[in-house]
Amino acid sequence: MDVQLKRGFLDVCVLAAIKNEDSYGYKIIKDMKPYFDMSESTLYTILKRLELAGMLTVYTAEHGGRLRKYYHITRAGLGRLEDFKAEWHEVMTMYRFVIKEETEHV
Repeated sequence: MDVQLKRGFLDVCVLAAIKNEDSYGYKIIKDMKPYFDMSESTLYTILKRLELAGMLTVYTAEHGGRLRKYYHITRAGLGRLEDFKAEWHEVMTMYRFVIKEETEHV
């Protein structure tokens, strides 16, 4: 998959993982695991990029006697998720076009 395309999809997946509740790195990876694998280094790169873009905020809280970083989706992050959902129809239309020859010959 094209690196830029995959990057965009992964950004949206991370936003979706924290949409309903604040979360932390290990839990985000665990929540995504049934769908795809993501390394910690990839996740933390994405989290930093989303923070710099204003799509999430970061705060620390104590958990089990240790500080843990939590990620919270912002209004801009929620907007990006809504934009993605609106664009999804167009992405699927392009996908169907690309695979149409394969399905026509089956």
